[in-house]
Amino acid sequence: MSVSPVKAARIALVVLYTDHLEESRAFYAGLGLPLVQEQHGRGPLHYAATLPDNTVFELYPANARRPASSVRLGFTVDGRAMTPPLAPGRHVVEDPDGRAVELYVA
Repeated sequence: MSVSPVKAARIALVVLYTDHLEESRAFYAGLGLPLVQEQHGRGPLHYAATLPDNTVFELYPANARRPASSVRLGFTVDGRAMTPPLAPGRHVVEDPDGRAVELYVA
């Protein structure tokens, strides 16, 4: 199956399951993601952010059915707004669950 570049798929939703919900919220909020607490019906409390391209990024508490898992993410960030500030270039850090997160600073 192939898709023409004009109608190529794009990521619309990223959900991370975490064993460290509050620590992960602080980590990703520190990268500039505008996370807000949500709950749908009787579902678990979680955090969600809508990114500038309308991609939704969510953090959910892990459980037996949906454990925290390995994934590699990358974000373009404003290095001057980071604590501590980051120099231009590529940096690899770990989130509270040990996932590699690449940070690209212009």
